[in-house]
Amino acid sequence: MDNAQNPKSHLNIPGSRSLVVGLGTSGYWAARWLAEEGASVTVTDIKEASQLDPDILEELRDLGVTLETGGHHQETFLNADTIVLSPGAPLETPFIQAALQKKIPIMGEMELAAQHVSTPMIAVTGTNGKTTVTTFLGQMLENAGYDVFVGGNIGTPLTAYLAQRKKADYLVVEISSFQLDTIQRFNPEISIILNISPDHLDRYADYQAYIQSKLKIFENQGPGQTVILNADDPVLQNVTPPKGATLLRYGLKQRDGIHAFIEKGQISDIIGKTHFNFRTFSLSGSHNLENLLAVVLAGSALDLASAPIQKTIDEFKGLPNRLEYTYRVNGIRFYNDSKATNVDAAIRAVESFDDPLVLIAGGRHKGSNYQPLVQACRGNVKGAVFMGEAASLLAEAFADEIPFSLADDMHDAVSRAYNLAQSGDIVLLSPACAS
Repeated sequence: MDNAQNPKSHLNIPGSRSLVVGLGTSGYWAARWLAEEGASVTVTDIKEASQLDPDILEELRDLGVTLETGGHHQETFLNADTIVLSPGAPLETPFIQAALQKKIPIMGEMELAAQHVSTPMIAVTGTNGKTTVTTFLGQMLENAGYDVFVGGNIGTPLTAYLAQRKKADYLVVEISSFQLDTIQRFNPEISIILNISPDHLDRYADYQAYIQSKLKIFENQGPGQTVILNADDPVLQNVTPPKGATLLRYGLKQRDGIHAFIEKGQISDIIGKTHFNFRTFSLSGSHNLENLLAVVLAGSALDLASAPIQKTIDEFKGLPNRLEYTYRVNGIRFYNDSKATNVDAAIRAVESFDDPLVLIAGGRHKGSNYQPLVQACRGNVKGAVFMGEAASLLAEAFADEIPFSLADDMHDAVSRAYNLAQSGDIVLLSPACAS
């Protein structure tokens, strides 16, 4: 979003006419909190009332919220003092553009909440690994004895923290590019960018626009605050945060100017002047070692003792549907990496294995280029099964590369992959597409 069109604003809530666009989880919590704080709230959703949760509708009505369902109305947008967008609401819709022309402030649910919290915040973004690192950080802070709120894009909106009147020592929030598009004053104590690779190109004008969205995470940071970047990521290698903010870098491939790296079988943390053992770390893949370095560096930036950091390294087991071993049949091992919804994530998954592999991929196409995945599969991938909207595009990309077949659904895909594999092989579900 062009912030010249949408100047930074602070919402004075009591009596304000606040329009919340979208009645998903974040829209519900935003509307509830605004109403409880004295705003005159309207919620608009393209779904019919019959498609929405009746208990939520009743609760919001009891709070005095006006509900408009079954479509949007331009006059509702133009009569608002402030518009709060759910992450799924595109900025390019005519109603939003009309409001921008009228200079009506527009912010996301994350920005709304961030303007009204004073708790120190750690914000995590990146194309891949956000949820893993956010959860990992929350567990580490809990092991250090702190009361922690973990949420944001991960599932529990930040407005829920406000509405439930919680008092945590730290907020650890995952923030997506869609949420970053609408920030104005969002200003975490620590921001972390894990990686940037092409994604959501069905929503952004081009890859550069997506990159600029990710980099907004630190645009309001300054002295006394910290930016943590992956030095191995080509996009992030030359990124410079705002003047005054402390820049910390981590990486597996470099040493010069790096504050956390792996050397002689240990994690070396230059900031905390500490070494950590990662032999007990249970997650596989180089991408998870990068995630681990980011977490260790954040712990040092927070001045945590080494014991809770090491304890978390030892105990963290990862999250479901992320390179998750599911079962073995006749010597064939099956792994579920269904959260790999972009090409780079699927590449990381493929590169995590040395054994012969059959890949299951496909789903909703997001404008991605599949050639990098083709190149990554030229080593140990012996076959593939493609499904969904992107199946024909994947088949075109993989033509003459490896044996593949097209499946009607997931059950068919697993059956076909099993028939392509033999004892000792791996069947990997890593879609490289949206579901």
